[in-house]
Amino acid sequence: MMKARQYPWGTVQIENENHCDFVKLREMLLRTNMQDMVDVTHSRHYELYRRTKLGQLGFVDDNGMSLQETYEHKRQEHMASLQKKEEEMRQMFVVRVKEKEGELKDAEKDLHSKFDTLKKQHADEKKKLEDKKKHLEDEMNQFRKRKEATIAAQQQAQQAAQAATMGKGKKR
Repeated sequence: MMKARQYPWGTVQIENENHCDFVKLREMLLRTNMQDMVDVTHSRHYELYRRTKLGQLGFVDDNGMSLQETYEHKRQEHMASLQKKEEEMRQMFVVRVKEKEGELKDAEKDLHSKFDTLKKQHADEKKKLEDKKKHLEDEMNQFRKRKEATIAAQQQAQQAAQAATMGKGKKR
């Protein structure tokens, strides 16, 4: 479909450069006025939009400070609040670390006392076992001596019986 206009003397096609200068006029107007349109858009519309948005964020030109000064002021306030929060966090961290260290020291003391108690119990049990071992060894030695004495008495009795049996055999 072609853009055209109907007149009594004929049809004019506006896209056809042989019939119409519209294409050249359009391109000339757009080229020469494009930069002006960009500048106006930037200076009026964008600046109005930017000021509105910055105003919503608290950056206003009305208090005698420029936007740069307002930005620097807001930035300093923000940095000060960050430093304050950071210092509070550090203090909380130090407090928590000290609490944890106290808990760990208490736990360490408990462990040392339990260790000492167990060590003492171990030493007592070891001493009891050594005493019991010595007592059992003494009993074993006494048992051996009685056994040896019993064996010696049996051997003497057997020898006496053999000697008596032999002595009767000689007499006959």
